[in-house]
Amino acid sequence: MKKIVVNDTMQKNYTYSLSAPMGKKFHEDFKPQLTPKEMLALGVFGGKYLTDCQDEFPKNWFTKAKLSPQKKDISLNYFEVDASQPLQEWQQKGWINPQDPRGWFQWYCRYFLGRRSDDDIRQIKRWRAFSRHKGAVKKYCEPFDFFCRKKQRQALLHWAYDSRQF
Repeated sequence: MKKIVVNDTMQKNYTYSLSAPMGKKFHEDFKPQLTPKEMLALGVFGGKYLTDCQDEFPKNWFTKAKLSPQKKDISLNYFEVDASQPLQEWQQKGWINPQDPRGWFQWYCRYFLGRRSDDDIRQIKRWRAFSRHKGAVKKYCEPFDFFCRKKQRQALLHWAYDSRQF
């Protein structure tokens, strides 16, 4: 069992173990359409996500990633809109677990790597609940009209739903 030690701006000496093969053995209710590598290459979170903790993840996740180390750059997002709430908002709503202080995408990256934790079911439920936005895009937009509901489409990308497919 491989151990990962995290030392970045948000966590010091946080350790976790990988108990599943990378990208495999997901919970039966969790079927993301995009990998973390694909999400980073498409443009998510204004390029700011994971810029200070790349050592934790496979180098190839970042070869085509659209990143902005200094500050969020909305032009890097696939749909070029801001579809994120500030981290403080997530913290106030109690959506952040201390093991993943950056939120859902950090949880997903670690889950994809093979970490399994007691927070998995909660995060998978949150991911499933987010699919309601997929229904809204399909209901109100013509197929493949990427100018329709761009903010919802970008938010879906942030949650590993491939909103380019509908």
